[in-house]
Amino acid sequence: MELIKDQSFGGERPLFAIHDTRLENVTITEGESGIKCCRNIEADHCRFIGKYPWWHVDSSLITNCFFEVGSRSAIWYSNDMTMRDSIIDAPKFFREMRGLTLENVQLNDADETFWRVSDLIVRNVRLREGTYPFMFCENVDVDGLDSDSKYVFQYVKNAVIRHARIITKDAFWETENVTIYDSVLDGEYLGWHSKNLRLVRCHIAGEQPLCYIDGLTLEDCTFDAACDRAFEDSSHINADIRGAITHIKNPISGRIIADSIGSVTLDENIKQPANCEIATRS
Repeated sequence: MELIKDQSFGGERPLFAIHDTRLENVTITEGESGIKCCRNIEADHCRFIGKYPWWHVDSSLITNCFFEVGSRSAIWYSNDMTMRDSIIDAPKFFREMRGLTLENVQLNDADETFWRVSDLIVRNVRLREGTYPFMFCENVDVDGLDSDSKYVFQYVKNAVIRHARIITKDAFWETENVTIYDSVLDGEYLGWHSKNLRLVRCHIAGEQPLCYIDGLTLEDCTFDAACDRAFEDSSHINADIRGAITHIKNPISGRIIADSIGSVTLDENIKQPANCEIATRS
């Protein structure tokens, strides 16, 4: 593997079409598309300043690198990538990709990041600010995520998420086949319009959670006292709630059991078959 070390490159496409190359302590300065249409690239302790520095790069490893604010939209159309121990200050990262692994990475502006990424592995990642990360992702495996970005995990399919702390708005909309373990989920309108959503040992906070869902499982979950109008128009529910839930409204079918239930609304707007069993644990 060729080594490029202790150098700076600027302008347009300075390292176009390189392959089998390792970059150490390299800076990509002002300009565009510093590393493009490349294969088998390693970058360690590198700094990225200019726009679009890493497009159409297959089979790559990025470690201990820093992406400045100006490197927006930095990594797109790049398959089979691993990034470790790096910091990203720019938005709109990781688009249209397959086979992406992140370990110990912090994204300080997660705006519109992780769009249409498949086979995504996330380990100990922090997301700060921004909107709509993880849109349209498929085959997602998360263990360790701390996020305060808004509208996370919309239109996601086939995901398993463990040990996450997600403070957000409107999370997990229109998802399909998502399971979440041992996590804190704090956001308005959690999980709306999803299919086959399973939560295990999770704490749920925010207004009107878990509505308009077809296929909802809760195992040993807890609810914040402020949660209200839960389960509206949701069907095929199997919910085992530990502790209290403040308010349940118009669930369609299935079974909900909790230690205590504050109030239940079953009115003329409930949809058929309207046969959801609601009970407290004796």
